[in-house]
Amino acid sequence: MAGLNITLGYFISVVIICGFAKALAARWRPRWSFLSEFISAFALAACRLEVQTISEIGQWAGGLGQDVSLTMLFLALTVHAVIMQGVTGNPSVTLMGYLQKETGAVFSFLSIAGQLGGAHLALLFAGWYWAMELTDMHMIKVMMMTQCSSSLNVSLIQGTITEVVSALFYHLADLSLRHRSQLLRVPILALLLTFLYYTGNKYTSAYVNPALAYALTFRCPEHTFWEYAVVYWLGPLIGMTMALLLYMGNIPLLFTKNLLFSKKARPRLPKRKTSD
Repeated sequence: MAGLNITLGYFISVVIICGFAKALAARWRPRWSFLSEFISAFALAACRLEVQTISEIGQWAGGLGQDVSLTMLFLALTVHAVIMQGVTGNPSVTLMGYLQKETGAVFSFLSIAGQLGGAHLALLFAGWYWAMELTDMHMIKVMMMTQCSSSLNVSLIQGTITEVVSALFYHLADLSLRHRSQLLRVPILALLLTFLYYTGNKYTSAYVNPALAYALTFRCPEHTFWEYAVVYWLGPLIGMTMALLLYMGNIPLLFTKNLLFSKKARPRLPKRKTSD
């Protein structure tokens, strides 16, 4: 239980610090909203790195089974969505806004750069946290850092398909629930992401977030950077584009005509005959 308490303390510290930083960024630099994306990506990646540690080592180093890791994942996703309202920390969602003409090219570029930067900083921060070796689990994690286990456990094609399908389901759900109440939207999306991770754990872990995948698995030496990029960057991008096309019938940035759904023509009523 001591290890679990330390992990909970880590989560709470990350949430409080990032929530406070986001509030300051929104108040002092409202036009620099890409800073909020940086903070959001950092918070999400920092929490997911600890969840990954519990999933990989917790069962035989701290007595923490898969039920604990899945519960912690769901709670981390839910709290992140509540604290980071208005930002996602997900480059795929940012690109979707660009394809929908909701954001400009410069803003989208800065947001994605901030998201990747936040994920990289989270990786450094988690490494510093693990190096303190507060628990046996963290001590073993430090020993395994140079030989980490990749999340990509299948071939390049199978991995890409897994990420495409996972991103397709996630973005379709996100688009469908966009105008729903946060009380409904947040837990459903968190539960969906937890389910996708659980079902895709033997394949790619179904991150559906390029910045998050960069922090969680790109450093592992089993595959090259470009192999990871194809699976975890190109895959979610394809899935997101397919979801947008299926939901809206077109991609506003590229097409003005609806490619899938046609408006029904109104039947013409016969003209009334007027008597002379």
